[in-house]
Amino acid sequence: MIFRTFLVWLRRHRGPRLGVHDIGTLRLTVLPTDLDVLGHMNNGVYLSIMDLGRQDLMQRSGALDKLFAAGFYPVAASETISFRKSLQPFQRFALETKIVGYDAKAVYVEQRFVAGGELYAKAFVRARFLRKGGGTVALDELAAVTGADPSEVVLPEWLEGWARDVAVPPSRATAPSEWP
Repeated sequence: MIFRTFLVWLRRHRGPRLGVHDIGTLRLTVLPTDLDVLGHMNNGVYLSIMDLGRQDLMQRSGALDKLFAAGFYPVAASETISFRKSLQPFQRFALETKIVGYDAKAVYVEQRFVAGGELYAKAFVRARFLRKGGGTVALDELAAVTGADPSEVVLPEWLEGWARDVAVPPSRATAPSEWP
């Protein structure tokens, strides 16, 4: 993944510039290192490749440089993915990435794996932005730094419920692992 991450970073000035709410498309090929014992792309690799799609969108929109200059960085808080078909060795596919909404603390991103115009998998990520010095970046600060207008996208109601349902205690709270 480090090699692919570096390649995405290198292409930050190539290709069309994007608006932060545009759909970013990253074209990739399933490599032998992406495979599991069943010979198709491993489910964990999908999540790693999704990082690349978010990086590409933020770079090509110009948001990533602005965020880093402000001392902010993104982290995934929650992720869910649904698989429809398996991606096979050396199969070419596109990863489509789009911001689909915001709440007070997070950005919600939809990502789709598409091959031959057909949907193979779809995922949603709830990402937060943190300060290098500690703390969470508020939505108004994020919008001011990136120039994004959160009112341009409306967070689907079901994603709000999903975020509540999968939430875990904050990192500073105690969170023993207790099974019912």
